[in-house]
Amino acid sequence: MIDDIALFIQIVKQGGLSNAAESLSLPTATVSRRLQRLEQHLGEQLLTRSARQCTLTQAGEVYFQSYVELIEQFEQTHRQLNDQKAKLSGKLKVLAPLNISHGFLKPMWLAFTKQYPDIQLELLLNNKLEDLSKSQADLAIRVGPQADSMLHQKKLGSVDTLFVSTKAYLNSASAIEEPADLKQHRLIGTTLRNKWQLTNTQTNATYTHMCRFASTFNDTGFVKYLVCDEQGIALLPRFEVIDELKSQQLVQVLPHWRGENRDIYAIWPSARLLSKKAVCLKQFITDYMAEKL
Repeated sequence: MIDDIALFIQIVKQGGLSNAAESLSLPTATVSRRLQRLEQHLGEQLLTRSARQCTLTQAGEVYFQSYVELIEQFEQTHRQLNDQKAKLSGKLKVLAPLNISHGFLKPMWLAFTKQYPDIQLELLLNNKLEDLSKSQADLAIRVGPQADSMLHQKKLGSVDTLFVSTKAYLNSASAIEEPADLKQHRLIGTTLRNKWQLTNTQTNATYTHMCRFASTFNDTGFVKYLVCDEQGIALLPRFEVIDELKSQQLVQVLPHWRGENRDIYAIWPSARLLSKKAVCLKQFITDYMAEKL
C-alpha cells in the first residue's frame, strides 16, 4: 500500500496521471490502475479526473496533506541508503575469528583500513559462531563451510594443515619418519578433532591417525604456544604458524603429509544484497590470501 500512496503523491505533484507516468517510467494505464486500487482500498475517491487534469477531492486533500511529508522523508532516506551502498564509505560491520584475525589476517585488516579510510570498519572478533541476523553484521569470515541454507557463502581461499614442532623437541624424542610414528610422540590437539585424516602430497596415499593427545585446547593459538614451548607435535593450519616457520622457531614434521584443508569463507544473509563496501572487503581478503598462501 505504501507504494500506491507514494504513487498518488507523485500524481498530485506532477499534475496528472500522464506526467506521473512519464516521471516514473511507467505506462499511464498502470498508474491509473494502481490509483484505482488505492481508492478501492481506502473506500474514497482521491482525484477527480478529466481529459486534461486531475484535481483533488476533499478526501484526496486530506490524504495528500497527511502523507506528503512522510513519503518525501521515506524517499529521501531511500536515496541516502542507496547512495551509501554504492560508495566506499560509511559503516561496515564484520564478524571474524579471533585467532586468524590477530595472526594471519592482521596485516590484511591494517592494509584495508589504511587503503579505505572512509569505510568505518566495525570488526567484532570471536571464535564462537555468532548469529549474523541478531548481530546485524554485513559480513562474517568463517573457517569451513556453513550448513545454514539462509546464508550465502563464498570461498575466499583454502589453507593446508601441516605438522610442526621445534628442533629441540625432535632432538630429544624418537625419530619420526611415517605417520604411524606419531604414536610414540606427545601430540597437542584441539577439542574439535580426535582423529587426523592425512594425505601424502607425493603419492596421494592416505592415513587416519586416531589421536591420544597429551593436551587439548579449544583454541589453535594455544596449541601453537605449547608446541613453541617444546612440548610436542601438532597439526595446524598454515596461517597459524606461517611466521614461526619463517623465523624457524617451528619446523615441519613429516613434510610430505598434510591434514585436511581449512577453507575460509565469507558469509552473509541470503535475503540481503551485499553493499559495495562488503564486496570490496570480500575481494580484498581473496586477493590477500592468494598472495600470501
